[in-house]
Amino acid sequence: MAKTSPKNQPPQRVRIIAGLWRGRYLQVPSVPSVRPTPARVRETVFNWLAGNVENAECVDLYAGSGALGFEAASRGARRVTLVDRNRTVVQCLRQETQKFSATQIEVIHARALAYIDCLREPLDILFIDPPFALGTELLEKTCAHLAASRALKESSLVYVESPADWAVRIPSRWTSLKSKQAGQVGYHLFAARPYVPSDPTTPSS
Repeated sequence: MAKTSPKNQPPQRVRIIAGLWRGRYLQVPSVPSVRPTPARVRETVFNWLAGNVENAECVDLYAGSGALGFEAASRGARRVTLVDRNRTVVQCLRQETQKFSATQIEVIHARALAYIDCLREPLDILFIDPPFALGTELLEKTCAHLAASRALKESSLVYVESPADWAVRIPSRWTSLKSKQAGQVGYHLFAARPYVPSDPTTPSS
């Protein structure tokens, strides 16, 4: 989920690009800080993820509009979990899940870091896009927290959306696969290998 300012209000709905729900519209929560990741960015991201989404276990840690998670489910992800701390966002996401009869999507009302602590099984794909207004500190903290958790395996992929000027600080065992910029937004795909006790987990440039 990308972010917006009062002068650039979020759209009321967003179209799913491909898959089971291709062409259907997703309602966007009426929260000023939430705007869906633009369609051209989503299309690029899912081109990057081609071959990895079908039957995947996915989590969107800062779900917002849910555009990334619903797109993943539409393209065949086995299970998608949408996590957000905002009650209005969570309510809207649950309504959309019911509207789409999306039994493969679960919506969780929680803080992202607390949810990571609860994970006991590794995931295939994780989406990380915290509010830009909170700066990149939360983004890097989330990556470091994830790197030290049980959520990763050798084949895990992590998508990160950030301010375009982010210095791309990631945990030492993560590898950059793809990176692009669209306006003021940077978007990145990483191969995120799990933590092992002999390796550091602090972010490195």
